Amino acid sequence: MSETSRAPARIRSLPSWLLGRAAARGHRLVAEALAQVGMRMMHHAVLSAVAELGPVSQAELGRSLSIDPKDMVAILNDLQNDGLVTRAPDATDRRKNSITLSPSGKRRLLQTEKLGREANDELTAALTPTERTQLMGLLARIVQQEEPCSETGPGGE
Repeated sequence: MSETSRAPARIRSLPSWLLGRAAARGHRLVAEALAQVGMRMMHHAVLSAVAELGPVSQAELGRSLSIDPKDMVAILNDLQNDGLVTRAPDATDRRKNSITLSPSGKRRLLQTEKLGREANDELTAALTPTERTQLMGLLARIVQQEEPCSETGPGGE
């Protein structure tokens, strides 16, 4: 008997409960997929953000992903030790570190993006392509109501 069928019907009928269960399954599937190449989800998220924003300051990177600065240092240390990112003083402000993807980081990102897509395909396998598109639209509307990772910070940065 699955955890879903054991939960009381009153709970199973709540969108928040269903979203939580779907999110937990999605996290598990993606984490397992990324683990095949020794990558953790937050490390993948940082690689993705560096690819999109880079070169990017360490502080801006942390803000864009809502990662505590101490945690960001540890993640970047891991990624740098694995040769996936480079961290150097920013050319315009030597007090800041500028983060860029290394060639190895670009290759790893392509690999982890493929694994992530496959995991998400497994997550949504019970849906038709039209239903997947509809689900993404509905989830985006829910998330946009209180989006923690916005394009601009509180000061309009």
